[in-house]
Amino acid sequence: MSKQFDVIVIGGGPGGYIAAIRAAQLGFSTACIDDWTNAKGGPAPGGTCTNTGCIPSKALLQSSEYFEHAGKHFAAHGIQVEGLGLDLAKMIARKDTVVKQNNDGILFLFKKNKISFFHGRGSFSKAVDGGYEIQVRGAAEETLVGRHIIVATGSSARALAGAPFDEENILSNDGALRMGAVPRRLGVIGAGVIGLEMGSVWRRLGAEVTILEGLPTFLGAVDEQIAKEAHKAFTRQGLKVELGVTVGSVQSGKKGVKIAYSDAKGEARTLEVDKLIVSIGRVPRTEGLNAQAVGLQLDERGAIAVDAECRTNLPQVWAVGDVVRGPMLAHKAEEEGVAVAERIAGQHGHVNFNTIPWVIYTSPEIAWVGQTEQQLKAEGRAYKAGTFPFLANGRARALGDTTGMVKFLADAASDEILGVHIVGPQASELISEAVVAMEFRASSEDIARICHAHPSLSEATKEAALAVDKRTLNF
Repeated sequence: MSKQFDVIVIGGGPGGYIAAIRAAQLGFSTACIDDWTNAKGGPAPGGTCTNTGCIPSKALLQSSEYFEHAGKHFAAHGIQVEGLGLDLAKMIARKDTVVKQNNDGILFLFKKNKISFFHGRGSFSKAVDGGYEIQVRGAAEETLVGRHIIVATGSSARALAGAPFDEENILSNDGALRMGAVPRRLGVIGAGVIGLEMGSVWRRLGAEVTILEGLPTFLGAVDEQIAKEAHKAFTRQGLKVELGVTVGSVQSGKKGVKIAYSDAKGEARTLEVDKLIVSIGRVPRTEGLNAQAVGLQLDERGAIAVDAECRTNLPQVWAVGDVVRGPMLAHKAEEEGVAVAERIAGQHGHVNFNTIPWVIYTSPEIAWVGQTEQQLKAEGRAYKAGTFPFLANGRARALGDTTGMVKFLADAASDEILGVHIVGPQASELISEAVVAMEFRASSEDIARICHAHPSLSEATKEAALAVDKRTLNF
């Protein structure tokens, strides 16, 4: 006998579990299916974000930053550290504890919101009257029927052709988060978010890190001025980034990994490392969904084809997050999950792609929202720009971290904020003010007129807004 639900969510990552919670809040009988498993074989909802992405990487970034501060920066504060040592096993164990706390938190939220959770892989079986039959294959097999189906199966790391992940020498983000020892030499292919964050973690802990990037520019999606500032900071720290390379063969053996590549000038090079992290993007996770059983349409990338409101080609079937178009960001997935649940309820769920913030959690952090200066130039839009360096911010001086700046871009005529870009301390937190301002279509003058606490890093945001009108007060 199949179990009946108003809404079935396939996938328990940020898009899936949030969609399930919102659907339950709206009064729907809701089920969520997720196949992530912890070391003991139990359920581990939260998807890539919680298990091998956002959460564990931030835990290791924080731990490694403390280690670097203790070894290199505490002395400037008058703090003497002798006999500094690294217990990597304990650091990894702490990371695993943080992950488990998030897994358990999601399971608690399911119980609190009366959501039926099924641990296993969900796949389409067939269309039935008023909905769809879903098979759950796990420890116990189940047959469910849902009136509405939300697919939120996420994404998987993209492997390099000819060099599959073995998670021993050639690592995805998963293996990069659980190395048993600090490698002496670490190679990273891809200077994107994952490559820079993982490279930063292991550099701080003592690895000699070389990042190979195929694009000729560093962080091409980031505002060029901000990217140049970040590149200078990473270079000073000892992170080596080679741009414009073409990777050839990758050979893995007992002594490590050998990468043959051509540099930006076309000259043949070889990089020999103990471990190699491959971070060249992610692919939608639709394998095992049995999409063909019901005629669910996929696009040329293997993602589920959806319209602007996350509707698929099938009635009452929706898809959100990494498995559809748009940026592969956990918070984007969450917003889509909420919007879809509300649309099912007949409400007007909304996601504004123009105000989705981006963050790279390196040190310095990089965060931005809206358009970059190069994008505005390309479209021929008249704009004004204002910047303010953290070097002139009192709180940043007190922290001992004055790297970077805040940059505002505003329409030349209306002064509406078109983009805000930050490289520096706590950029991930500071960007939220810009997101709120842009959602309300604020002008740079609005931010410039708002009283900000002193001393605070947020004063740099106010000063950058003042700089749009060339009237900074502290620089």
